[in-house]
Amino acid sequence: MATGPAFQDAADRARATPTLGVGCHLVLTGGVAIAPREKIPSLVDREGHLPRSLGQFLAKLSSGGISTEEIEVELRAQIEKIRKAGIEPTHCDTHKHTHAHPAVMKVLGRLMQELKIPQVRKPVEDLRDSWISSRGLSGRPRRIASAAAVRSVAFRFHAISKRYGLCSPDRFLGLAATGDLGPALLCRLVGLVREGSTEIMLHPGICDAGLRGTGSRLQAERQNEMEGLLAPEARRAVDEHGIRLITYRELV
Repeated sequence: MATGPAFQDAADRARATPTLGVGCHLVLTGGVAIAPREKIPSLVDREGHLPRSLGQFLAKLSSGGISTEEIEVELRAQIEKIRKAGIEPTHCDTHKHTHAHPAVMKVLGRLMQELKIPQVRKPVEDLRDSWISSRGLSGRPRRIASAAAVRSVAFRFHAISKRYGLCSPDRFLGLAATGDLGPALLCRLVGLVREGSTEIMLHPGICDAGLRGTGSRLQAERQNEMEGLLAPEARRAVDEHGIRLITYRELV
């Protein structure tokens, strides 16, 4: 996350662990942009801040208030910062899944083709998987509705990906269950994995003063998902289902 305050630490850790698959988590909402403000005036405010929320970004983009050329300038600047830090990204995805919007995906697709990054996250979850994974969770109707909204653009997402020669895992899990993938629920999602490639999205973290100060929507939830990833029963579930763990660079 090139705009993140802990970017340099993350880059140092990534270089020290070359077996990791590290992607560009591109940011168009929240925080300060990387590109100079004068080059992206429709995307940022006078202090260089990106739109504060996904809703603000989408409303401004849909009304024609954001230039897609400026989106490309900012995304390019973020990818270049990551590469200059010595990280060759295995894939791209976006904060709040902004690239699910066709206008953003068209920009990102062209840019990824030019920069020779061939893998992109496909944040489209099958509604059957959303229904099963969100069983028993609070706000289930809202979760299902959010997953359905993303799925509504799936056809255009696939078309744009194909146009620019991009590939993605066959399936995507964790959208409707965001923030709740502790040990038990993570094991449930592992049980949903079928033949082919599947990405399970998590947001692991440590809920300390630094995280609380960011204002992130996910706080204790990040600690919960960290515990899910570290749980022995989650690893046993992977082994019992005969799943092979890979990075994006191994997709074909």
